[in-house]
Amino acid sequence: MKAVAAFLLVLCYLAGSHGKSLSDSFFMTQFIVEAVKDGMNKTIGSTHIHDGFVFTAWNCKVGPRLYNIKQIDAGQGQVVATDKYNRAYYLIRTYWYSMSSGYIKHASVGPAGIWGTDTKNKVYKYIGGNFTLVNGLSMEQVDAGGDGQVVGVTPSTYRAYCLRDSYSLAYKGTGSVSWNYHSRILKYYTCGPKYGCWGVDSSSRVYHTPRVTPSSCSYSSWRYVSGLSMKMIEVASDGSVFGVATNGRVYQRMSIYSSRPQGLYWSSVSMCMPISHLTYDLGNLWVVTNSSMFLQCSK
Repeated sequence: MKAVAAFLLVLCYLAGSHGKSLSDSFFMTQFIVEAVKDGMNKTIGSTHIHDGFVFTAWNCKVGPRLYNIKQIDAGQGQVVATDKYNRAYYLIRTYWYSMSSGYIKHASVGPAGIWGTDTKNKVYKYIGGNFTLVNGLSMEQVDAGGDGQVVGVTPSTYRAYCLRDSYSLAYKGTGSVSWNYHSRILKYYTCGPKYGCWGVDSSSRVYHTPRVTPSSCSYSSWRYVSGLSMKMIEVASDGSVFGVATNGRVYQRMSIYSSRPQGLYWSSVSMCMPISHLTYDLGNLWVVTNSSMFLQCSK
């Protein structure tokens, strides 16, 4: 497996390096900005502008080895993942440590702690070294990356919901919680502490709401973000937004500011292998390929 991963990295490098030398097991990926109108040529740091296209180099390597990895999430310096056997793991430095014996299909980490959903779409919070059942609605996917609130989508109906921070932070394993409906049909829902929340609907269209209040789960109106069809999207703690398109390609939303929280355009991240899942935190872009290869990328 290790030899296969290294071989694939070499192929990726050769596909995108255009003659540059190979160093260790790194290969260069490039952000290709698709909406730059100015045709100037210049270099600023590691960013090269040529004929209106922007190329920003990223270095990728094989990440800490986790066989059969399926899903990944990072937040506040923590990284969690699940494998195809629905086992959850926690990354400490370069080693993965098991968090469950097998039933968690999706895990998320953030200000609200570590949350997950199982194969029966029951919701869990990681408390005292164990995934503890959270009584209430069933969820297909949950996200703990917001400013204390937890969001999720229900199975089959794909209704978007929000759990107030008074529930998510205080829950210790007893009682039930009450979710607030967010009036949107989504198959994937994610939030960050900055610039609101993002979602992908059942038709792979992307939506953004600039504000979700953690204490009440009140939210601003949803806005359609045109340009790409996505299968999943993730928001980082610094407001960065990355997504995986339906064709397995990776994109970053660019020019996100407090005055323009939905950003301005999508930028392509060349990976040369189809990607199934990703997450971003503290300068690291973690990606899972369709073949369950795990990559760690940084600038």
